[in-house]
Amino acid sequence: MKILILGHKGMLGSDLMLRLSSAHDVTGKDVGDIDIGVEEDCGRVIAECSPDVVINAAAYTNVDGCETDRGRCFTVNAAGVKNVALACRGKGIRIVHFSTDYIFDGRKETPYVEEDEPAPLNAYGASKLEGESFLQTLSDRWLLLRTAWLYGEHGNNFVKTILDKAATVKNLDVVNDQIGCPTYTRDLAAAVKLLVEGGHEGLFHLTNRGSCSWYEFACKILQYAGINDVAVRPILTVGLTRPAVRPAWSVLSSRKFSTATGKTMRFWQIALQDYLERRGLREQQVVE
Repeated sequence: MKILILGHKGMLGSDLMLRLSSAHDVTGKDVGDIDIGVEEDCGRVIAECSPDVVINAAAYTNVDGCETDRGRCFTVNAAGVKNVALACRGKGIRIVHFSTDYIFDGRKETPYVEEDEPAPLNAYGASKLEGESFLQTLSDRWLLLRTAWLYGEHGNNFVKTILDKAATVKNLDVVNDQIGCPTYTRDLAAAVKLLVEGGHEGLFHLTNRGSCSWYEFACKILQYAGINDVAVRPILTVGLTRPAVRPAWSVLSSRKFSTATGKTMRFWQIALQDYLERRGLREQQVVE
């Protein structure tokens, strides 16, 4: 297949390029090549590449930044999806797009399934939900993947932040009342390849298996990296002053993906160990 990846230099886009290039004709475009907030740009790039599949990995993901720059937030995460969909419409091009657990309000307390009603609490979630709506109403063929708590080998993420802080301080305060699904972009990219090659369309939730709080996630990062001289203290979200409200519970169920493909995602603990090992940071073998 001819595949065009938008945002190919980002954390997820980089892994998608690596995963898909071995079997397909893949072209990547990023800032400097295309502004997805401009309809003419999207039309031009997609017409030039003439792909079978467009994977939109471009997004404005600074959750707090979205509160203070709503214009850019909605231009990229909502209008950008509209522009991509319009550029592909009527050409038989399948669009793969990524959304977020933050479209939910966190009140359910059991894993969210694809049929659950969205109710975003912040601008980021609202912009991603609007992007979902544009995709579903304007695209002829679409694959919409909601994912969560991404980390990978490119770009900033929670794992890198914890490791960087642990190198300079001996005490960390991390919230223990927000629960979600840490997801390794390498695993997500592999799952995307499976869905694309299988011709799947529609809405899927897709994360690594299992769930935890940010505090539990931080503890495992340090444990698996062999860092034993840094103390992590659990705190409540109410003690933080951040612009964006986060859902207390945003665990996604990937059961539909498993039913459709016959495959299951790795548990997040195993994926995290793999990530640290690839970065040369895993000091010891840990059996869960």
